[in-house]
Amino acid sequence: MMYTQNRLVRLLGVRYPLIQAGMIWCSGWELASAVSNAGGLGIIGAGSMYPDVLRTHIRKCKAATKHPFAVNVPMLYPNIEEHMAIIMEERVPVVFTSAGNPAAWTARLKANGITVVHVVSSVKFALKAEQAGVDAIVAEGFEAGGHNGREETTTMVLVPMVRDAVQVPVIAAGGIADGRAMLAAMCLGADGVQIGSRFVCSEESSAHQAFKERVAAAGEGETTLTLKELAPVRLLHNPFFDQVKKAYAQGASPEDLKVLLGRARAKRGMFEGDLVEGELEIGQVSGAIKEVLPAARIVERIMSEFEHARTRLCATGIAATA
Repeated sequence: MMYTQNRLVRLLGVRYPLIQAGMIWCSGWELASAVSNAGGLGIIGAGSMYPDVLRTHIRKCKAATKHPFAVNVPMLYPNIEEHMAIIMEERVPVVFTSAGNPAAWTARLKANGITVVHVVSSVKFALKAEQAGVDAIVAEGFEAGGHNGREETTTMVLVPMVRDAVQVPVIAAGGIADGRAMLAAMCLGADGVQIGSRFVCSEESSAHQAFKERVAAAGEGETTLTLKELAPVRLLHNPFFDQVKKAYAQGASPEDLKVLLGRARAKRGMFEGDLVEGELEIGQVSGAIKEVLPAARIVERIMSEFEHARTRLCATGIAATA
């Protein structure tokens, strides 16, 4: 199936309107290049990288794929100036910004020929992103893993509201791990989808094998959005999460929560495989993920499921378009 009429495909220069999320500790050059080579848009997650490490990942990704790829930059993280300078110097074709004001960098990135996409969790911030001049918007619902919006608006509610509010392409994120959910998101008005948790459980993901296996073993309802006083994050239940839950029950203040969180919790859990004391960031859809697969196989399976679901929908007399 050709998707050349899809405006997100045209904007990004990819084969499929499918984007791999730029997840901290999971999205290095190996995963990004594998997804791009498979026809999607792979993203390097810069949030867990020092500037010199980011440059290395960008250069290795360039060597591993001739297709477009992106870098995700959480704008509240340290080293933002150095990260952006490297991205422009290395001529990265696409940048996804998140966790901050898109107006701070959008014009400068676009002046350097870079396509800019911003991640939002509300209509309010979608409008601000469009006003800032971004080329597309990711509407990320409450189901998503990692850092999330405080509004707790689900993907099914958020995507059509954002679609009605803005003119630029809209990318749905949160709770999407197969082709059926991809089709549903596009029926709601999305031009494409961004998928994170499913790619955590890929062979090329830089997540620790123990974390991948824990995600694949997770059941329904084993994640919770928490730590809203600091930065809302969806966590897989483990002994550290139990500590957080106990702290809330005892009336912990934001300062108490900061002390409990400490430093490098996500690295310990996701990158180093500490399933007891680490912070395990993952989406609700982890309950539907059952195995670790090559990234190309994941892309192939999702697109096959998408076409099958679309054919089945059309057979009911309801037309769906790519």
